[in-house]
Amino acid sequence: MTVKTPFVPAAIIFDMDGTLVESENVWEVAEGDLFRARGLTYTDEVRQQVIGLRLDEFFQKLIKIYGLDETVEALSAELIERMKVLIPTHVKPKPGAQAMIDYAAHLGIPYCIASSSPMSIIEAVVQSQGWRTLIPHLYTADDVARGKPAPDVYLFAAEKLNVNAAECLALEDSPNGARAAVAAGMVCYVVPDFHSKPEAFASITPHIFSSLDEVLKVLEGN
Repeated sequence: MTVKTPFVPAAIIFDMDGTLVESENVWEVAEGDLFRARGLTYTDEVRQQVIGLRLDEFFQKLIKIYGLDETVEALSAELIERMKVLIPTHVKPKPGAQAMIDYAAHLGIPYCIASSSPMSIIEAVVQSQGWRTLIPHLYTADDVARGKPAPDVYLFAAEKLNVNAAECLALEDSPNGARAAVAAGMVCYVVPDFHSKPEAFASITPHIFSSLDEVLKVLEGN
């Protein structure tokens, strides 16, 4: 873990998948099932190229890789339905997530989720964790021009929260997400998900942690 200077945020913006919840493995199952149904092998090498992308950009890339003749819309709709079936029983909170959300709530500053996932997935995940009243502000990259690693969804969230982006703390788990937060001018704390190695963030942000509990200790000490 490296934190160069203490930072007291005016707002906290959470990524969701892989940051607050253990859902990247669930996405991987749903995606793998989708490709297996088409007689295709979904490798980790391929998945590394699309982690953290918005679904339309995710499938635009995969259509090229696999030479699929299906539409982005049809593939996205199928994957969303596969995820909705799995979310209630398979998605679990990341260690320290509940404490981080409670901390943000008790600070009395604005906080939200800003995710690449469609709103139907964000709402399903939040509902499954019992966070619907605890996290009142949910934002999806579907509502902006470009998905992560572009900064659009983070800038959109800051605008909605009425906070300067430079005063926001973004919590991320993937290189694409971290690039988006940094491009928005935010301080980005990263807890790498199991798909991403810490060294993948070396050129993106110096704030790399082993867990959300470690992040919370730093914030409580500021």
